[in-house]
Amino acid sequence: MANIYKKLPNARGVIIQEAARMFIEDGYSKSSINRLSKNLQLSPGHITFYFPTKEHLLAVLVDEMLDYQRLMMEQEAREGKSSLLAYCLELTAIAAVCEESEVARDFYASAYASALTLARIRENDAEKTREIFIPFHPDWTEREWVATENIVSGIEYATIMTRETETPLEVQIEKTLDTILYLFGVPEETRKMKIEKVLSMDYRSLGHSLLLGFPEYVSQVNKEGLEKKK
Repeated sequence: MANIYKKLPNARGVIIQEAARMFIEDGYSKSSINRLSKNLQLSPGHITFYFPTKEHLLAVLVDEMLDYQRLMMEQEAREGKSSLLAYCLELTAIAAVCEESEVARDFYASAYASALTLARIRENDAEKTREIFIPFHPDWTEREWVATENIVSGIEYATIMTRETETPLEVQIEKTLDTILYLFGVPEETRKMKIEKVLSMDYRSLGHSLLLGFPEYVSQVNKEGLEKKK
């Protein structure tokens, strides 16, 4: 059976694309391998040949979401925003879209709740935060960077799970960013300036763009990957 699966053209990419659509439109928790197999008219065994569990699919999509967010942050930086401000804007946009969209919250919360995907998030964020915050802590050891990133990922998860009825989004963003920037050694005046700037921006629209543009990004990445193999 495995040999048959290997002969199908770009089966892995097709599965990833449909999973991205399902996870973003329907929610990760409501999606399943069986439902995915019905949508693609493939047997469940065909899908599990490439992805043993739904969590393995989530891991691939989290990797691609992290790349997508990085590209968006780089674009913000190129448009005149500093890398520090772009970092703050990325966190804010994610918090905003998770407040408004249950499926977005479900996707991100599932990513932070899984040991497999959380490790990927922490590894990605550790590399990113070092580039941004090393001027504030040039003498930090590897252990200090890792320890701080572990704390920050917990703060990010708590922010994603907070609903408007509990704490207004703007207050949550302010407290979250102030705490994270403090942990990375950003001076109080700079923290205040960056937070005020972020809150004055249209971060909700950026959050919507992040969510709605992701399936298209996944499709493009898989298309490019297939073309390179030809």
